[in-house]
Amino acid sequence: MTSSVLLLLLLDLSLSDRVWASHQHFHPHSIKIPGDITLGGLFPIHARGPHGLPCGELKKEKGIHRMEAMLYALDQINSDPALLPNITLGARILDTCSRDTYALEQSLTFVQALIQKDTSDIRCSDGQPPVIRKPERVVAVIGASASSVSIMVANILRLFEIPQVSYASTAPELSDNNRYDFFSRVVPPDSYQAQAMLDIVKALGWNYVSTLASEGNYGESGVDAFMQISREAGGVCIAQSVKIPREPTDGEFDKIVNRLMETSNARGVIIFANEDDIKQVLEAAKRANLTGHFLFVGSDSWGAKSSPVMELEDIAEGAVTILPKRASIDRFDQYFMSRSLENNRRNIWFNEFWEDDFRCKLTRPGVEMDPGKKKCTGKERIGQDSPYEQEGKVQFVIDAVYAVAYALDSMQRQLCGDQSDGGVCSAMDPVEGRSLLDYIRDVNFNGSAGTSVLFNENGDAPGRYDIFQFQMTNHSHPGYHVIGQWTNNLRLNVEEMQWSGGDRSLPESICSLPCKPGERKKMVKGVPCCWHCELCDGYQYQVDEFTCETCPSDMRPVPNRTTCRPTPIIKLEWNSPWALVPASLSMLGILTTSAVIITFMRFNNTPIVRASGRELSYVLLTGIFLIYLITFLMIAEPGVVVCAFRRLLLGLGMAITYSAMLTKTNRIYRIFEQGKRSVTPPKFISPTSQLLITFILVSVQVLGVFVWFAVVPPHTIVDYDELRPPNPDLARGILKCDMSDLSLICCLSYSIVLMVTCTVYAVKSRGVPETFNEAKPIGFTMYTTCIVWLAFIPIFFGTAQSTEKMFIQTATLTVSMTLSASVSLGMLYIPKVYVILFQPEHNIQKRKRSFKGVVQAAQLSHKSLKENQNGRSKFEPDRTQ
Repeated sequence: MTSSVLLLLLLDLSLSDRVWASHQHFHPHSIKIPGDITLGGLFPIHARGPHGLPCGELKKEKGIHRMEAMLYALDQINSDPALLPNITLGARILDTCSRDTYALEQSLTFVQALIQKDTSDIRCSDGQPPVIRKPERVVAVIGASASSVSIMVANILRLFEIPQVSYASTAPELSDNNRYDFFSRVVPPDSYQAQAMLDIVKALGWNYVSTLASEGNYGESGVDAFMQISREAGGVCIAQSVKIPREPTDGEFDKIVNRLMETSNARGVIIFANEDDIKQVLEAAKRANLTGHFLFVGSDSWGAKSSPVMELEDIAEGAVTILPKRASIDRFDQYFMSRSLENNRRNIWFNEFWEDDFRCKLTRPGVEMDPGKKKCTGKERIGQDSPYEQEGKVQFVIDAVYAVAYALDSMQRQLCGDQSDGGVCSAMDPVEGRSLLDYIRDVNFNGSAGTSVLFNENGDAPGRYDIFQFQMTNHSHPGYHVIGQWTNNLRLNVEEMQWSGGDRSLPESICSLPCKPGERKKMVKGVPCCWHCELCDGYQYQVDEFTCETCPSDMRPVPNRTTCRPTPIIKLEWNSPWALVPASLSMLGILTTSAVIITFMRFNNTPIVRASGRELSYVLLTGIFLIYLITFLMIAEPGVVVCAFRRLLLGLGMAITYSAMLTKTNRIYRIFEQGKRSVTPPKFISPTSQLLITFILVSVQVLGVFVWFAVVPPHTIVDYDELRPPNPDLARGILKCDMSDLSLICCLSYSIVLMVTCTVYAVKSRGVPETFNEAKPIGFTMYTTCIVWLAFIPIFFGTAQSTEKMFIQTATLTVSMTLSASVSLGMLYIPKVYVILFQPEHNIQKRKRSFKGVVQAAQLSHKSLKENQNGRSKFEPDRTQ
């Protein structure tokens, strides 16, 4: 690659040598300032020419102002005795015509002195060897302006080790010290600018923007730097990256605006484009009636220039732009406004500038004057007869020249020692480019604006930017206003910003709205700034912005689902209908049972009380009393003591009741069965035996309960699973004893066995005469009790999924037990109490029964039963006839 470039260079040199003299004489395109050491200068004096012409119209600010800044800097340096004593800096200044290929051709002038030309074959007409004037040696080049021009020229200058210091080229590509090792610049690269623009975007809360770039090194490398930095930093996504062609066709900018609107949420537009492209983008947005929609963040090519926004102020309002921090150099203003045709003949383009600036025409010998043009008098004054404002890069041109001057000064002091006369010593003749580059990279001085000028290892200046916003509303001076600075970090006065129509609220440029509390982000694949919001449902809460997790079992999410809170703990309250009804029934039962017991004790020796079996009756009434009492233990607040008594009394009351009933029915059944076979009474029918049998049956229940106590001591638990509906606001923890449904049934199972057995004996004893026993009342009691408990089972287990399971099951259990106790009390004892209290005449002993009488009654009953069966058998055939 290097050899091919060098070959092309040599070919061009051979061509340029032939035409140089005539070219220089008739079409001067360079300024020659004599001096001991010569610096090169590259400036866009003219714009790019149309239709294949190399140069176009004059560029007053970017061309003449900047070039005069170099001349001004040379004058200041040469007049400073402390800087480069006895050394005069000269210059060779060329016009790049804003075209990289043309600038490359012009820059060949800088390397002519470094090419060894073979003149041995060249002879004059008299046969003598020619006298060839040696071109001046350029030790360093100031420039160029455009990054594309600097890139092109830097590839040539590095081959000949000529340092280059630019005053305006900001492309990040030029920071590559391997490819552009002889290039330095006093302006920060666009990578800093891109970082500053990214910081602005983040400070405004935007995370979804588009980019727009003019085709070429400046625009494309600027956008590439912004995209790379945004990827590395994260938090900002690029919706679209649109490129503006070098030669846009008709309607191209309307298509660009339409494309930007495809992602209308990305209102922020990062723009690295030239002035003309910026203006046409604004015009296209205005045609699309998008005033106030786009939020432009412009690079230094937009800066604080008025030309891109002229007559498009409403579209551009709110645009944030950036410029390298700069200051107006007052002494340059004095210098430039004092320039005239007489004192500035060294500037070969000054006459052209004069005509353009004052809109007049100078007379030239042999050139006929256009009668329609005003004639220049030469007495016009810049800034008085024409508008003048210092161009923004003047400061950096001066600093670039001074950077080389200070480098040469350091080189002179180190290489030439303490030579009293100063000047260029032999050690500096010629100036070695590699050595001069090292000195340039080591300079550190206060520049023309008072800020330090220095370079990093890549030849880049530190990033220092002013941030502007174009404001039109609520201002006495509409235009660009400084709203912040950037020097490695951003300082932005957001409160001073205003947007379209003077609105001071920050506009949004985001892909997705922030998720509400309790919602997690579900990212859109490939677009990290876009997401869908999903609610943390059920018992989930938001752990972070991407994750939902389920609350612990004893907790539920708060209403906004950002954390968990303890689940309220409830128990069956006394004022609940589920407690009031069972408690009222049980209280009535307790009072009734107490009344029966008192009545029996009061009339303990009366025939009815004695006939009912006083001992077992008191035992049975005690069991009924305990059945009523368990209701209050089931409703009471669970605790260790309450849970222990629940276990003990839940089955004990029923066990006592049905053990006593079973003993009674069994005694009656055995007596009458024995009476059918013999006159000998059966064993264990005495009151003492009956009590012993009852207590043995009850002891089985008590033993089982105490074994349960030993295996699983009574304790309370909080059940969070029982009342955990889909709506977590309704979730509750239930304080309860550690008794599962299964353990509850097991606790009652023994009583149910007793109940069923008692029912069987009641059925077997149904034929016993009514005047001799309580078999039939006990039978009706057991039938009714079985019906109650058969109804209990589906109600109890059918409510397992109900949100009020505990309340329903507790109420069902207590009411069922109360009903069974009430059936026993009502059928066995209420009629007796009624007779005792209201029919005392029947409460007398008629005749004492002996076992012999019972036997005779049993035999008669058995004989009567057989005769009835035979009678039915004889009669039934007659009915069939």
